[in-house]
Amino acid sequence: MSWLVLLLILYVIWDVNYFIRCVFTVFAGKLFQRKRKVTDTTTIYGLCTSQDVDIFIRHMNNARYLRELDFARFHFYALTGLYERIREQRGGAVQGASSVRYRRTIPIFHPYKIQTKLIWWDEKAIYLEQQFVTLSDGFVRAIAMSKQSITNCNVLDILNKYPEAKQMPEMPTELKLWLDAIELSSQKLRKEK
Repeated sequence: MSWLVLLLILYVIWDVNYFIRCVFTVFAGKLFQRKRKVTDTTTIYGLCTSQDVDIFIRHMNNARYLRELDFARFHFYALTGLYERIREQRGGAVQGASSVRYRRTIPIFHPYKIQTKLIWWDEKAIYLEQQFVTLSDGFVRAIAMSKQSITNCNVLDILNKYPEAKQMPEMPTELKLWLDAIELSSQKLRKEK
């Protein structure tokens, strides 16, 4: 009986479902999908369930979008082998910034996919674009950009090991504007010290 109580306490204290989903997403991708080029788009699928909805029980709440983006990023890292190469250099990856634009809600019990694509990089970070697309109509419900800060190693050195990434793409205009906004925010916060 004490083990059952301990398991219940652990389940309440930690978000066990999150960890199970992370492991499932990474291993299912590695076992059942082919490896991808680092410049390829990766895709995971989801369903808006009763655990994902807002207080009105009609559509996905904002916090769930960000959570789902985590799973899609882990999947991208696993299928491209990028995280393994970062770890070989004794580096790590952390979320440096993100921006989500919600266009239309994802209604409850609607299936969707999240497409993840590497759109640019510099020596310290990679930049991903991720789209939520409902399967019923192909509509992009939300679009996110994220800055994945890579620690303790040079991103350019890592990406040069991928033949498809030898030629760096042009920085998308919306990414440049977003990075400019982040820099303005940083400058403002530095002045407040």
